[in-house]
Amino acid sequence: MSEPHKKEQLFELIRANPFISQQDLASQLGLSRSAVANYIATLVRERRILGRAYVLPDRRPIVCVGAANLDRKLRSLGPLGLGTSNPARQDESFGGVARNIAENLARLGAPVALVTAVGGDASGRALLAHAESAGIDTRAALRLEGAASGTYTAVLDQDGEMAVALADMAIYEALTPAFLASREQLRAGAALVVADLNLPQDSVAALLADAERHQTPLVLVAVSEPKMARLPRRLDGLRLLILNAGELAVRAGRPLDTDAEIAAACDALRRDGAQDVIVTRGAAGVLYTTDGGLARLDAPPARVVDVTGAGDAFAAAVCWSLHGGEADLAQACRRGLQLAADTIACEQTVSPALAPGRFDAPLNASPLNCQD
Repeated sequence: MSEPHKKEQLFELIRANPFISQQDLASQLGLSRSAVANYIATLVRERRILGRAYVLPDRRPIVCVGAANLDRKLRSLGPLGLGTSNPARQDESFGGVARNIAENLARLGAPVALVTAVGGDASGRALLAHAESAGIDTRAALRLEGAASGTYTAVLDQDGEMAVALADMAIYEALTPAFLASREQLRAGAALVVADLNLPQDSVAALLADAERHQTPLVLVAVSEPKMARLPRRLDGLRLLILNAGELAVRAGRPLDTDAEIAAACDALRRDGAQDVIVTRGAAGVLYTTDGGLARLDAPPARVVDVTGAGDAFAAAVCWSLHGGEADLAQACRRGLQLAADTIACEQTVSPALAPGRFDAPLNASPLNCQD
């Protein structure tokens, strides 16, 4: 077989499995390891691949790092009473901040890879199978036999507002800096990396250091007030931090009762190294940093069916805009608010009506028609 043909065969094997080892390539092609290394070096010089995990330049992905859970929603059928039994309806779905963002992005048509940890249980297998069916690349996920996959249980009142949530996220402690290092080339070749704060603090710090070294934009998404402790003090390398007002107050270490106090807290985050900050405020819209300070956008009207996943949808639309080269945070936030409104109108955590081209229509268009 001719040398050019061998090189093309090797390229097709890499296209099929970007994580394939040089030894596996050598075995499948009947070549020596050194010959495989030479072919790969040639493909890198030709810019047909960008190094391990052999990223193809025409499909640089958004890499989402963090939680992929089994979500349980218990919705009260009447006024919610504490300290007593409440009639309720239960639904199960797939969730987790990073996974939710990844599914929204995949439904919008972006190339997406998910770096997460799942157990060797039925939930873990189902999580990965569903993600793959949605178009998410899960080959970089960590599979832990003998461990339980993450779960998130939300209790909603009769109006769909969350009353309390319980999360078992212990498995994400396995997403250590050492594990993330094994996926560094995937992130180095990404168009954008987005991570949630279910990661250990030293892992978040490692992502920041890698983002600064590789000049790959990094977006961090807060998940709760207690997990703000996982956000490092220095944020050099951070393109964008998305968090709500309560989480910002935890970072600031004081109540933030006015827009001026919120603006001062955002300024402090920028002095700590963050390029930009978005503060979500539910039905009150969002605040976002600009060269001149802090700007506000109101949320569009929305029919509230279930608020679960709205924040993740907002973050996904913002990341979709950044991935597309959108430098205007105002436009990115408008898209985020629209997608959040679409999600609030659905019982599902990710709107099943979402599809590529959603943002081709005017942003004041009617929400998606979400069918159960």
